[in-house]
Amino acid sequence: MGDVVNLNKFRKARQSREEKRAAAANRGKYGRSKAELLEMKAERDRTGRDLEGKRLEGGSPAATSGAEDGDKTPD
Repeated sequence: MGDVVNLNKFRKARQSREEKRAAAANRGKYGRSKAELLEMKAERDRTGRDLEGKRLEGGSPAATSGAEDGDKTPD
């Protein structure tokens, strides 16, 4: 007689290999290079500095909005 084989083990191993292959393909297809990531971070930082420079002095708009409406009370 032959050896007893656990088919679930082979099925899971095959599925794992296929998922790893698909993940590698997706990394190549959708991934960003290090240079692209650094460029995106620099753009985000630059935009943040620009917006911070345009911030109005005084209280935050979120704190003052809705304060005039007396009927909006939290329950």
